[in-house]
Amino acid sequence: MGHNKALHITIKCGDKVVYRVLVDGGSGVNISLLSTLRELGIHLRHVRDSHVRVRAFDGSQKDVIGEIYLALQIRPVEFPKLFQVMDISSSYNLLLGRPWIHMAGGVPSTLYQCMKFEWGCKEIVVHEKWSQSAYLEHVVSFIEGLGRVIFHAVEIMQTTKI
Repeated sequence: MGHNKALHITIKCGDKVVYRVLVDGGSGVNISLLSTLRELGIHLRHVRDSHVRVRAFDGSQKDVIGEIYLALQIRPVEFPKLFQVMDISSSYNLLLGRPWIHMAGGVPSTLYQCMKFEWGCKEIVVHEKWSQSAYLEHVVSFIEGLGRVIFHAVEIMQTTKI
């Protein structure tokens, strides 16, 4: 209990395992890094236009590249969720914000490093490590060599519907 770690979980997307998925209740959007999409084998042509601008905790604003629906498997449950795609360097591969947490009815705990939600009258507990992923071949690992770690907390600043 003497830590100050963010909550990172491991999920499955298609046939690949994605490590370092940040669960962030302070974010108003779900974020996928462009580099993560490339690692998943998803071409940029599958990304739709989006007129969303996000603001980081330092007040800086940035337009997103676009948006994409990704089917995430978290334990026995599949969640198709909308992600804003950004070309940024970060300490996470995907960010699950309030849109996913609220839809799943999830209760994340950074203190206990787990997330709980109810699905089909069952309580699902997701711990920071996913031991069942060891047998899977295709893995999206944490991107190393960033020089420095950059943390992002974002919210929707502006959206335009055309």
